[in-house]
Amino acid sequence: MNLRACLTLFGGLLLAALPLRAATPYQVGDTFEPFTTQDQHEQVYTYAGGARLVIVAFAMSPGKAANAYFARQPAGLLAQHGALFISNIYGMPGVGRMFALPKMKKYPHRILLADAEDFLARYPSQEDKLTVLTLDAQGVITAIAFVDPKTELPGVFR
Repeated sequence: MNLRACLTLFGGLLLAALPLRAATPYQVGDTFEPFTTQDQHEQVYTYAGGARLVIVAFAMSPGKAANAYFARQPAGLLAQHGALFISNIYGMPGVGRMFALPKMKKYPHRILLADAEDFLARYPSQEDKLTVLTLDAQGVITAIAFVDPKTELPGVFR
């Protein structure tokens, strides 16, 4: 095998491995990456740093419970704690969107929408739990927790 063939083979293997790296779930010590998405009011939101908590709902039931909790809290709870709330809506059928999105618009807190196939690929998850990433001032993940939105979410803000 000549040098060109070896480089081509190596390059192909390297490119094939890149998607695997991109989908590696966040771990403690990783830097939380910037992103752009929309909120429930169809406003573009770009995160470039500054959050201390990132709370993610992967499924409808934990998302509904989290929204109910946030709606009962003082208006600035998320901002006061430097928190972002992301809700997965990718794969939600059109009929479901017709009902869910208008309801989301009624909530006083910002809901960032994960509406792309790979948006949440790096976020670890557990069934029926919210994922909570704790970040330091430099955006490094210092803790990852999986909380029951009905019983443990208040403890996130203490």
